Amino acid sequence: MKQQTPDILRQMRDRMIMAHYRLGQKLRPTDVAADFNVSANTIREILLRLASEGLLDYEEQRGFRVVAGSDQLLHDVTEFRIVLEQAGVERSIARGGIEWEAQMTAAHHKLSHIENRIRRTGDVVGVLKHWSDAELEFHLSLMGAAEMPVLQQNFRTIYARFRQQIVSPDRSYAHRDGNIVEHQRILEAALDRDVAASRDAIHSHLCRNLLPTPDTAPRMSETG
Repeated sequence: MKQQTPDILRQMRDRMIMAHYRLGQKLRPTDVAADFNVSANTIREILLRLASEGLLDYEEQRGFRVVAGSDQLLHDVTEFRIVLEQAGVERSIARGGIEWEAQMTAAHHKLSHIENRIRRTGDVVGVLKHWSDAELEFHLSLMGAAEMPVLQQNFRTIYARFRQQIVSPDRSYAHRDGNIVEHQRILEAALDRDVAASRDAIHSHLCRNLLPTPDTAPRMSETG
């Protein structure tokens, strides 16, 4: 039974951000079409959509290739993600009520459960889809009262590009035990309606993915 285009698009997007394909890997529409039992033209349209979202590179006569790994690209998408998330939580703090607080708390509870399960079992791959979805849900919940749909739409796009760069076997699929504490700190700052603490918690959670600047690079004496 053939799948519908929106379902294939979602599955392909998941593949892009969960290390199904290697960064920089060439994709042929005919090969992908065989996976989904649809035409190569259908897959080509889907791949063009993913290229427009920044998850694939496309060139005439050369075809499609998964975006390559790049420290500079990771820096750029991280910096933009921080800007979007800080703006979203600040607007939500100003506008949100008890419903926003409840949604954030519920999203964090789900994410925390999955992250603690990973810490206990060491199994990231088995829950990678659930974890990725739960983390996105939590971070979206921070801007849930911002009353700006375009902000969340752009955040979804940049989040996918961010995850694509960091989720790989050699990076432990982006899992860190420290995420649990950092997500808790973000939640508590938002619930306290503390804009400065919220912005700082978001930055602290993501800044390890930024390239060092002259102000943050270690001094000679610090590196031995």
